[in-house]
Amino acid sequence: MRIEHAAMYVKNMEEARDFFVKYFNAKTGEKYHNFNSGFSSYILTFDEGARLEIMQRPTMTDPPKSTYRTGYHHIAICVGNGNSVDAVTERLRDDGYMIVSGARWTGDGYYASVVADHEGNEIEIIAEPYVKK
Repeated sequence: MRIEHAAMYVKNMEEARDFFVKYFNAKTGEKYHNFNSGFSSYILTFDEGARLEIMQRPTMTDPPKSTYRTGYHHIAICVGNGNSVDAVTERLRDDGYMIVSGARWTGDGYYASVVADHEGNEIEIIAEPYVKK
């Protein structure tokens, strides 16, 4: 058994799609749109097969995103080694994204940083576990 994909609602699907394509090399399928419900989505596929669906619908709400809340907290994207974590983090910082947590070794053996995307959703950028820079 495996998780087929994760999904998240976003305010601006094109901006979200472009974010994952630019920084994480996601490939995107055609935009799906249900004209009856107003629901739209893109499926993003990453290099090793993980998939993320970004979605939008007219009736969605956008409450404040408290860091410590119930429900899904973040997605983690493995970018290779520690040098890659540093490079992607710095690229995001240079482009004006908020770095929630700079690159560091976590207690469970990951070299990781955390960035907030354009809508405040947290993305953890990680290296392969236990791989030194």
